[in-house]
Amino acid sequence: MDLFANEPLTQPLAARLRAENLNEYVGQQHILARGKPLREAIEQGALHSMLFWGPPGVGKTTLARLLAKVSDAHFITLSAVMAGVKEIRQAVEEAKFQAAQNQRRCILFVDEVHRFNKGQQDAFLPYVEDGTFIFIGATTENPSFELNNALLSRARVYVLKNLDEAALKQLLQRALTEPRGLSARGLQLNEAAIELLVRAADGDGRRLLNLLENAADLVEDGQTISEELLGEVLGETLRRFDKGGEAFYDQISALHKSVRGSDPDAALYWYTRMLDGGCDPLYIARRVVRMASEDIGNADPRALSLCLAGWQVQERLGSPEGELAVAQAIIYLACAAKSNAVYMAYNAARRDAQQQGSLEVPLHLRNAPTNLMKDLGYGDEYRYAHDEPNGYAAGEDYFPEDMTPQQYYQPVPRGLEIKIAEKLEFLRQLDQQSPRQRRGEQ
Repeated sequence: MDLFANEPLTQPLAARLRAENLNEYVGQQHILARGKPLREAIEQGALHSMLFWGPPGVGKTTLARLLAKVSDAHFITLSAVMAGVKEIRQAVEEAKFQAAQNQRRCILFVDEVHRFNKGQQDAFLPYVEDGTFIFIGATTENPSFELNNALLSRARVYVLKNLDEAALKQLLQRALTEPRGLSARGLQLNEAAIELLVRAADGDGRRLLNLLENAADLVEDGQTISEELLGEVLGETLRRFDKGGEAFYDQISALHKSVRGSDPDAALYWYTRMLDGGCDPLYIARRVVRMASEDIGNADPRALSLCLAGWQVQERLGSPEGELAVAQAIIYLACAAKSNAVYMAYNAARRDAQQQGSLEVPLHLRNAPTNLMKDLGYGDEYRYAHDEPNGYAAGEDYFPEDMTPQQYYQPVPRGLEIKIAEKLEFLRQLDQQSPRQRRGEQ
């Protein structure tokens, strides 16, 4: 005999407070306010297959359940973390049974749908097409990268956003005052504690309720949850930063673009934001080296050396000394003269190298370490630049014979590249004056 058979399981606070109607649902007014397409579809019962894309704890699963409730549809849920093709087939059979026996529409909700491979995603398509179920998927990853085009074309994507401060405070109020929440315990929070809890939640409603519940477990009924107690509960709570996920690439992109835009303050913010979220400082150091070549280049060659030095300090000394050295490099990059001339020249040359095949090295540019190679003409008529006036072999051609000489590198009128451009223009004038003009310059 099971002594606990009739005792209900104690649900976490976040589960108990799951919204049961649209009025209880907090946030996402950009898609659920009166007159918005999703709200109209819900009120008219005209549901369609859709994807909810957003960070954790913003109400994706709750919204899917509400859609099923207001449309009186049978709700089937799968988690892509646990399910496979077998579970998909079982869901299809359940949906067909509901349609045949109960004449009910069916919503199939797939959480973490991006974790299904392309073949598993394809398994849904016939049943979405024939209306066996309305498909709703939830993902924290960019659907355009993680879902196949066939599924994307059959489902409308709704972007769910972090819960703002007002939404989090509304959720907190519900938790403290509703019977399903903690109202029976008569707990209090002062304004400072509320602000601390909202900041720590970082836009995640589930995190907010979990932190509140953890703190509530440490006080007696009727007491106030203090700022000090919350500080103990929070510890070193990290901001949202999904390593390798959408937030990761968004934040490194923001850092890179802030450097390129010559904004040292924004660049420093995104750098510290990534560190705060748990990003490996060495990853950032590597990306900073890339920025030095891509966005500063020869406008200020010192930038690359400084970035390499920052990376080396991070490797040798670790935190916090290394992080400060990388910060120094980031600020220098943001303030330095900008040029993408090296980046553009490299890409253009690489394109030609890939498209024009294995063109032979001209004989005069080849080494001739053996007598046979000398007899074949290797190195003939090569002009040693150091022996020429100005240290430059005017009119000499260094490209393959079957390729027209190109000017990939176009210095910008900023920083050291001003001087580089002047030097290259001087050399081109020497080419034009030489009796051996380069091909294409006659």
